[in-house]
Amino acid sequence: MAIPVIDFSKINGEEREKTLSEIARACEEWGFFQLVNHGIPLELLNKVKKLSSDCYKTEREEAFKTSTPVKLLNEVLEKNSGEKLENVDWEDVFTLFDHNQNEWPSKPSGLKEAMGEYREEVRKLASKMMEVMDENLGLTKGYIKKAFNQGMEDGEETAFFGTKVSHYPPCPHPELVNGLRAHTDAGGVVLLFQDDEYDGLQVLKDGEWIDVQPLPNAIVINTGDQIEVLSNGRYKSAWHRVLAREEGNRRSIASFYNPSYKAAIGPASAAEEGSEKKYPKFVFGDYMDVYANQKFMPKEPRFLAVKSL
Repeated sequence: MAIPVIDFSKINGEEREKTLSEIARACEEWGFFQLVNHGIPLELLNKVKKLSSDCYKTEREEAFKTSTPVKLLNEVLEKNSGEKLENVDWEDVFTLFDHNQNEWPSKPSGLKEAMGEYREEVRKLASKMMEVMDENLGLTKGYIKKAFNQGMEDGEETAFFGTKVSHYPPCPHPELVNGLRAHTDAGGVVLLFQDDEYDGLQVLKDGEWIDVQPLPNAIVINTGDQIEVLSNGRYKSAWHRVLAREEGNRRSIASFYNPSYKAAIGPASAAEEGSEKKYPKFVFGDYMDVYANQKFMPKEPRFLAVKSL
């Protein structure tokens, strides 16, 4: 069993209906799928790949050797207890937001510019993907994007758009630590440019962990908790995790198109037509306050714990 792979170039051709149907089925049955021929230039993807890996090697690798996960794993090995580290991830991370560009890594040369260009391309792809979801859910065009951008003035987006650049370095005892603990994503649409050589990402499907197979230059799409709410449960946010590996330094660049923290999110009327609303309406910022403490716990209680409007 492998997660769906969809040729996005066919969305504007004779096979549009078939492609829409494939995406709808992937959203309903998986919450994860891979896009090929998505329109992001191959030259840019290759540049981002190389510069991100160079950044880790020259700017971050040394620091990871004395990081908390390494220290904690060494303590477990000294005790020889064999216990697994459950509250830490074997991961190096830096994040890129519109408002923190002065904090983006300045080395290697060209990284800042390439990541800025890449983020613009991914943001455009996120907009296209939300419009596809609008159509498949019977919503008016632009509904999801508008819901995420509440309070938008003069065309300036208020939605939260962030990029998390992760590396999962080789781990001497992958059986004792998680690469990244199992969780669902809190926000809207996630667009992942993952390593095309090393695997490790898995999605939970019908009680079984399935590998998200490396596919060169594909963009992995997954739906977050807010898409589950907007669709009234028709699209589920999927549990996923990353396994630590003994060999290979796995690269992962995940971009999140999330609602504004002030946006009110609830089931869209068309999505729950003829059925009761299964989720409350709430302010996304309030949901994030709950999520911050419950990210790695069952998701259903999060929806009940958030203050409803």
